[in-house]
Amino acid sequence: MKLSGSQIILRVLREKEIDTLFGYPGGAVIPFFDALYDELDYFKVYRPAHEQNGVHAADGYARSTGKLGVFIATSGPGATNTITGIANAYMDSVPLLVITGQVANVLIGKDSFQEVDITGMTLSVTKHSYMVRNVEDLENVMREAIEVSIEGRPGPVVVDVPKDVFLDTWEYKGDSVNIQAEKKLPEKDDLDLAVNLINEAKKPIIYAGGGVRISKNDDVLLQFAEKTQIPVCNSFMGLGTIPRSNKLSLGFVGMHGFVETNMAVTNCDLLIAVGARFSDRVIGRPDKFAPKSKIIHIDVDNTEVNKNTYECLPLIGDMEIILKRLLKEADSKDRSNWLSEIYSKRRRDSIEGEFIPENILKEINKYYNDNTVVTTDVGQHQMWTGQFWNFNKSNEFISSGGLGTMGFGLGAAIGAQIGNPNKKVILITGDGSFRMNSQELVTVSRYKLPIKMVMLNNSSLGMVRQWQRMFSNARYSETDNYEDVDYLMLARAYGINAYKAESMEELTKILNECSNVNEPIFLECKIDNNCSVYPIVPPGRPIDEMEVQL
Repeated sequence: MKLSGSQIILRVLREKEIDTLFGYPGGAVIPFFDALYDELDYFKVYRPAHEQNGVHAADGYARSTGKLGVFIATSGPGATNTITGIANAYMDSVPLLVITGQVANVLIGKDSFQEVDITGMTLSVTKHSYMVRNVEDLENVMREAIEVSIEGRPGPVVVDVPKDVFLDTWEYKGDSVNIQAEKKLPEKDDLDLAVNLINEAKKPIIYAGGGVRISKNDDVLLQFAEKTQIPVCNSFMGLGTIPRSNKLSLGFVGMHGFVETNMAVTNCDLLIAVGARFSDRVIGRPDKFAPKSKIIHIDVDNTEVNKNTYECLPLIGDMEIILKRLLKEADSKDRSNWLSEIYSKRRRDSIEGEFIPENILKEINKYYNDNTVVTTDVGQHQMWTGQFWNFNKSNEFISSGGLGTMGFGLGAAIGAQIGNPNKKVILITGDGSFRMNSQELVTVSRYKLPIKMVMLNNSSLGMVRQWQRMFSNARYSETDNYEDVDYLMLARAYGINAYKAESMEELTKILNECSNVNEPIFLECKIDNNCSVYPIVPPGRPIDEMEVQL
């Protein structure tokens, strides 16, 4: 059966049961969208206002559903607009397929209109980048690209297709073969040694990262923690891998970790890292991180071992198999004394009734506690959400961790809502980030997505401003947003109901009125620009040397 290149791509996507596409048409991909027009009985297509946000939407879709996110862009600026979204997915290990159009083969290398070398540009932020110059290669490349994106440690893949290849025809084989990568396992002696270290430890800590979410191992991790009674701290990307309400949950560790969490890691005698990469924001000064501890590092990617920390016992392989082996072999323990020691260091200085981020987020959390996906942008609001929101599952929290992309949140919320129509989706954002993606309100409105958008408006680039106050003698260079923007009018211009709260009483009233309506809502919460994220570990310090709010 002869098909066009465009039809071949769509046929492979169908075979892989991929039915949700994000994309933005343009000259080089007109043939693809023309072929897609005939298959809208199967494919659901969502067009953003800007390609970067469309990639973020595919990212949010992938993280919240566990499926492959797909985005299609045209050549030139359409392709280059995807790069930040691709880099964001690469840093957070998100399975993503980006198909870009390219100028026709005869025009490549001639500085043609809207010609860029997108495979070269994305080489360092993808698992693989392909340019398909011949239609006869397209079917195999598409199959391989999908497998590469999802196997092992997931990540983005780019497939660049010249316009004439979309139009050319070739015999479609349809011999779909799923490449099953052999599951790697550690040596038995290493597993036995790990079990002995766990059984002998008096003050162990589990450090669970985003790899637990990616591999869908929340449940087995929780079983292991509860059997052994080992407290669990998280990387920021690992939040939700253990319910925050569980007594073993310590929240996230590192630069903005709570006092008891950072001190627990500092004082532990065994650190069991599960799907975590020991980023600089977690470990602070490397030679002072968990200084009294042995380290067991469980991961699928051996390049992460000893990259940011010193000597450890690596258990490289399939996380589920490794955790189930440890669960079976490790002893049940009573570690109540260790838990009591940890919680004796807890300190909270919240001010009841004040209109501050902690109280705002906790109040909103009451209305959206179950069956809810939370996305954030990047900045203070992101850290406050990580500190104060009680996440129950890891796929209910979506944030830009590795790249720290301001403007990520609204696109991610769009993708999460599309992928989870029966869940509530909340965006927590700041005024600085929202300015970078507010055009996507038109996408929310067009597809009638019932996202609840909460903006903590401190009229500044809050996190940078906090650092300027703490480390640059309060010289606020270009971090105050003095412009008087009417965000409610902006949201209403897109047909979205909008509200403003400046007190806890106003917030509660608005939530009572709007929390269950099946339509998008925009809520602006005005907060003081001196509200800060505490604790904070100053750069270059060990994580036990925190500055706390006085």
